[in-house]
Amino acid sequence: MKTLLHDHRDLCERAVDPLEIAAGLEAHGLTDRTAARYRHRDVFALAEELYARMPPRAHDSAAGGPPGPGPDTEARAAWTLLALLPGAACLATAGVLRVTEGLLGDGARALVTVAGALLACLALRACLGRGPLRAPEGAGRAGMYACWLLSYAVYGEELLAQVMTGGPDGPWDGDAAPLLGLAAAVAPAAWCAHLFTVRAHRKLSGSRALEEFGAGVRPLLLTAVCLFLGALLPLLYLADLGLGGGGVTVAAVALGVLFFVARLLAAHGLPEPGTVALAGACAVEAGAPALVLAARLPGLEPLARPVDALVSAGGTGAVSALACGGAALGLLLHAALALSRASAHTRA
Repeated sequence: MKTLLHDHRDLCERAVDPLEIAAGLEAHGLTDRTAARYRHRDVFALAEELYARMPPRAHDSAAGGPPGPGPDTEARAAWTLLALLPGAACLATAGVLRVTEGLLGDGARALVTVAGALLACLALRACLGRGPLRAPEGAGRAGMYACWLLSYAVYGEELLAQVMTGGPDGPWDGDAAPLLGLAAAVAPAAWCAHLFTVRAHRKLSGSRALEEFGAGVRPLLLTAVCLFLGALLPLLYLADLGLGGGGVTVAAVALGVLFFVARLLAAHGLPEPGTVALAGACAVEAGAPALVLAARLPGLEPLARPVDALVSAGGTGAVSALACGGAALGLLLHAALALSRASAHTRA
């Protein structure tokens, strides 16, 4: 026990309670079976002894650190307001474009669009910088992949349609409804992430074993995703209704879930899986028109057959639906494992 305390002395000195020590031990690979070698039934019991063996002043100094998640009306109001800004910026831009239709030239309308996109990006950056969607370790290249996926959601279907008919022939029309719906869904995403984090910490406090905690967190994750999905669907529908689109697509729904799960993992200190999933979706979306173009070369005609079959079965939107849906499903399965570890909730 003395050797174990010496090896993890920094962790024990910084810990505010035994739960934090248990999460740290789990992150270092200690399991309930390891705890049994120290004559403890599980890692939680082992963490309690390590916590008790530390000098009282070490805990007193650690207790002055930042508090865990809890009711904080002012903070919640602040990040809720920030989470509403991306949707407000997109909605204002769409409103200006609708009101000035026929009054402004193409150049002026493009300038309004660029200005609105810039405002939405700045608002999203501010939103992701604090609150439950903040990634303490950054998000890596996820932002770059997200920009591609959003661009494809607006222009991808028309681009692929032109490529498959011998194009591209020139400018293609975009569908801004998914962009507006996803921007408006940032606020419910923040609240769903907040509820998941708070409930997971409460579950951690009431658990007596790592298996018990993991079994309790997985339903919380599924509930958070379902709540977000329940908010995303009507927002996408309203955005499509307001902009006169062709209906809510599976691709837009899958993209929203993919973004939510990826950011939830990043907010718990696990940005890499989300980045990989986003990159995979980008690769599939970019690969579809690339295969069709490559098939125009002599002898390479078979390259376009998978894309032709997919588009024939579900339309041009099937490519994005497959890319984002597959990535979202795989990432959700990974999150069910990663977020069921106590160590993931010491960084949230």
